[in-house]
Amino acid sequence: MSDVAVQHEQLLSTAVDAARAGGEVLLRWFRSGELDVQVKAENDFVTRADRESESVVRAIIADRHPDHAVLGEEGGTSPGAGEFLWVVDPLDGTTNFLQGLPVFCVSIACLRGPRIEAAAVLDPLGDNLFTATRGGGARWNGNPIQVSRRRGLAGAFLATGYPFRAKGALDLYLAVFREVFLQARAVRRCGAAALDLAYTAAGVYDGFFEFRLSPWDIAAGALLVREAGGAICDLDGGERYLETGNVLAAAPGVLGELRAAVAVHADEAAVARAVPSGPAALPGAAGAGRRW
Repeated sequence: MSDVAVQHEQLLSTAVDAARAGGEVLLRWFRSGELDVQVKAENDFVTRADRESESVVRAIIADRHPDHAVLGEEGGTSPGAGEFLWVVDPLDGTTNFLQGLPVFCVSIACLRGPRIEAAAVLDPLGDNLFTATRGGGARWNGNPIQVSRRRGLAGAFLATGYPFRAKGALDLYLAVFREVFLQARAVRRCGAAALDLAYTAAGVYDGFFEFRLSPWDIAAGALLVREAGGAICDLDGGERYLETGNVLAAAPGVLGELRAAVAVHADEAAVARAVPSGPAALPGAAGAGRRW
């Protein structure tokens, strides 16, 4: 095994162990009446479960890789001495979690400079673990996965998410939704973008689109999609999706028509005009010159 492969396996082992530890926290708190809910912004919440999950994830990463930086949804950035950055969502699907809806996950990705090297997305209730390493393929509970073989939007089964943090883009989004809806077979909105991307990688969904996500919503799922043979881009067909938060991901045979449908109504400039403040930025080298 090459040195790169060994390093990838070490990073993936950390991601998996951290995701499982975070998932155990979420299972303890799910449907609990003592979540200590706080409001971060309109319709955007943080709970004791988010904070405790992120704490155990950070502890595992710090123990194994003390010189690595960590960017977490709840704790911000912990600086590191090297070029590695972990991007962590300790609870993707917080509103679902609060309501007792069993659709949520832990999402963890490790970047080295501008490249995503390893990723894990865990649905702790269903014990569904999605993993990937750069150049090593993607897996669902250890079994290799591939994106769907569908060609075009006709008959496509898609996933999406509403721009609840970016309501200025709502009219654009609704126009895009209508355009896509009229061409596809069905569109689902489950409320956890990392899981949507994981199921796109697994060929369950033929594609996914959403505006103004944060890096921790996207990073792990982006590697899963790529390593499963899929394609992912921003609204202009570029690779700035972690920067802008606007994501199109799909099987190669679907992405072209999905992007064309979206482009009838929206591009990166239009969303930026509608919502001038973008998502959280990646720090350091990971935030510039990225090649996913």
